This record gives sequence, C-alpha cells and structure tokens, in this order.
Amino acid sequence: MGYDAIPYEKRVKENIRNYALSNLYDMEVVKRYLGSLAEILGISMLLTDRHGEKEMVIGDSFVGFHPDVVNEPGLKLRIQNRTIGHLYVKVLAPLKDETLVNEMVEGTVAFLSKYGEEVYLHRESSIYLEELEKRLEERQRKISQNEKEDVLTGVFNKLYFDEKMNLIDRSGVIPVEVINVNINDWKFVNDHFGDEESDRLIQTVAGILKQEAKPDYVVGRIDGDVFGVLIPMAEEGEAKEYTQRVRNRCDTYEDAVLAPSVAVGIVSKTNVEETLKERLSDAEYEMFNNKFEVKNAPGYRERLEKGLKK
Repeated sequence: MGYDAIPYEKRVKENIRNYALSNLYDMEVVKRYLGSLAEILGISMLLTDRHGEKEMVIGDSFVGFHPDVVNEPGLKLRIQNRTIGHLYVKVLAPLKDETLVNEMVEGTVAFLSKYGEEVYLHRESSIYLEELEKRLEERQRKISQNEKEDVLTGVFNKLYFDEKMNLIDRSGVIPVEVINVNINDWKFVNDHFGDEESDRLIQTVAGILKQEAKPDYVVGRIDGDVFGVLIPMAEEGEAKEYTQRVRNRCDTYEDAVLAPSVAVGIVSKTNVEETLKERLSDAEYEMFNNKFEVKNAPGYRERLEKGLKK
C-alpha cells in the first residue's frame, strides 16, 4: 500500500514495528554510555530487543540469564507507545543510595526513549515526504513546466500551488507553516512607471522568495502581486527567519526605480482537521495587519517615491 494511501499519523504509529534498536541508535555509543553508568553505579545491565534477544551485556551478572520479556520485562524502552527494547539491571553490591540509582537508571531509559522517538519521527517524515513528492512528480510527468510555473515569475502558478496544498492536506503531515506575501504599493509602481516596471517588481520579489527558500519550500504566485509559501515540517521560528531574510533582501535592493517591500502574514497548521486553504486565508488577515505597520514605518514613503525624482 502506498504512502499516500495511509495518513501520516497512522503510519507513524504502525511503522515502528519495523524498526530495530540498531535502526535508531549508534549501538557503540549506547554501549559506552551504559558501561560508564554501570561502573559508576555498581550495577550490571542487559539490553534486549522487543522479543528478548540480547543486544548488549554490561558486566558478568547475566551469565545464563534468559530474559522473559512477557512475564518479567525489565524496564521498557517505548516509542509511539510500543516497546522496542528491555533494560534489565542487577546490583553487584549493597547500594549506598538505592533511590538515586533507580532514578538514574529510569532517567536513562526515558532519555533513550525520547531520543529514539525523535530519530524515528525525523526518518519517517523524511521518507514520507520524499515518497509523496515522487508520486506527485509521477502524476505530473505529462504536464509541461509552463503548466506548473507562473510564466512571469517562474514560481508555481496558482493551480499547481493549490494542488500542492491538497496533497499536503491529504498526507496529514503537520506542522506546516503557511505564509502570505503581498507586494506593497505595486499599484503605485504601475501607475507611475507602467506595466514593464510593475512586472519587473513582481519578478524581483518572486526571485527573492525563491532564492531564500529551502528546497522543500513550496512557493507560488496566487494572485497578481500576492504569493503563498508553505513550509512542511517547519522547525520553530523557521518561517519567521525566512521572511526576515526576504525583507532584508528587499530593503537592501539597489535600483534607480524600484524599492521592493513586502507585507507578510504567518500562521501554522498544527491540526490535521484544518486545511491549508483555510490557514492561507488566516495568513492573509495577518498580512494586512503587517501591511499597515510596514507602510507607516519611517522612511517608507521616501524610499518608495525615489524613482519619481529622476
């Protein structure tokens, strides 16, 4: 069954069954860590896989020991609420502080579980998005580049951008950062300098958006002077950093006529029940709030009108 036939959330819950400990951890690093911990605490350790097969033994206390992971499972390493390993502990000598030892061992299990969870989710999301992209490319292989791209700017056109939104919605991938970008005072440029210069302004901003985007960003022209940007699986603050880079490029753009400036609105899709179309509309609302701030900033009007002084 293909990736796009199973929602991402369901696939993540089920696919952990296909992972062994060695798929998630550098076992040599884990062995060195457990060895140091065992020496400090005065204990022996045995790590098994989910079925009870021995993965590593620290110390001599488990000679002849046969793990029974059903009736005596030890401490469980769990990812996505599924057990992927068992850690058994034996004390070598009377403990000075049994509570401290238990806390350190349980903390180690919690750390390994959390680290394994992060590695697992990163790998699964990468595989999932790559497969979805391949399927999209397969569906679109008969569509020419011009039918995907906006002729004026080279970014995705509205039709293809909408298809990308629908594909990401169907995949169930979250979070997705949604950005609405609007060129400030495009009409001013068109009224004073004509179609050629106003088109060049659109091309300039589109070029900046595309150049500052990472390969997995989806950038499209969704209206005359309006662009949409999607960032699947965005890290915290990634959208804000991207838009700041775009603003900086616009503000420092050197040209005798053009003074590119953009207003942006950023929202996040964090619920699979939401649609990107709805969130893009919310981003548009945020963009209009930002536009008021930008256009009333000191020096904005002087920079915009510099071409009239030629």
